[in-house]
Amino acid sequence: MAAAAKSVLDHSRQIERAAMLIRMGARMQLLEAETDLSYERLLRLYKEVAGRSPSRGQLPFSMDWFLSWQENIHASLFLNVHEYLSKGMEIDPVDCLAKAYRLYLEQVGAADIDPLLSFTRAWRLVRFVDAGMLAMTGCSRCGGKFVTEPYEDPRRYVCGLCRPPARAGKCKGARSLTLQ
Repeated sequence: MAAAAKSVLDHSRQIERAAMLIRMGARMQLLEAETDLSYERLLRLYKEVAGRSPSRGQLPFSMDWFLSWQENIHASLFLNVHEYLSKGMEIDPVDCLAKAYRLYLEQVGAADIDPLLSFTRAWRLVRFVDAGMLAMTGCSRCGGKFVTEPYEDPRRYVCGLCRPPARAGKCKGARSLTLQ
């Protein structure tokens, strides 16, 4: 009897988790990876929570996206928050991801900057770092930690804030990135 009650509670938690992830913008592949619910169940839940069918297509996979100038700043902000939360408290990895993403959105919103990092990209970033495909490297000038390739030389690395590219801020609709 207790085993049946536990499975019903676990199933309920899985549905609750999936609904939270959907509200944050998770794609179906992320939901399948982070819950034990069937594809059909997730599809029905997605339509109910989001009010539309899920996006189709592959998840973004390019590591290069996280290394380009503005995207790197956003990815680094998120990953620093994520790293702080994951080391500072005992928390489920998915809950840590969600909390870090909410804090990222809060910070870019307070700076009146449009967020560049989607929830799905944030999830992918954490997976890249966990797999050793990307790393955090300290800037030799400011000391901030930024997303880099794992073989980056920390003695010579200079971040995009200390040395912005020549084209920075010249594209249509670009906003200045200043830390206050």
